[in-house]
Amino acid sequence: MPSFNLSPELIALIVALVTIELILKGIALWKTGRNGQLPWFIALLILNTAGILPLVYLLFFQKKRA
Repeated sequence: MPSFNLSPELIALIVALVTIELILKGIALWKTGRNGQLPWFIALLILNTAGILPLVYLLFFQKKRA
């Protein structure tokens, strides 16, 4: 059975990416819920896109408040 030797730098990168993904997804889900955008909420909840879909939503599709 092969063994995997992960360098500390790679582990730190993975932890950073997972943390950023969780933060973006949390913010995007919160905003979709508050704005009543059910299709976006379902897409964000189900699809794992390494932060791309939450970022697209937050930048371009969230409802702007006056």
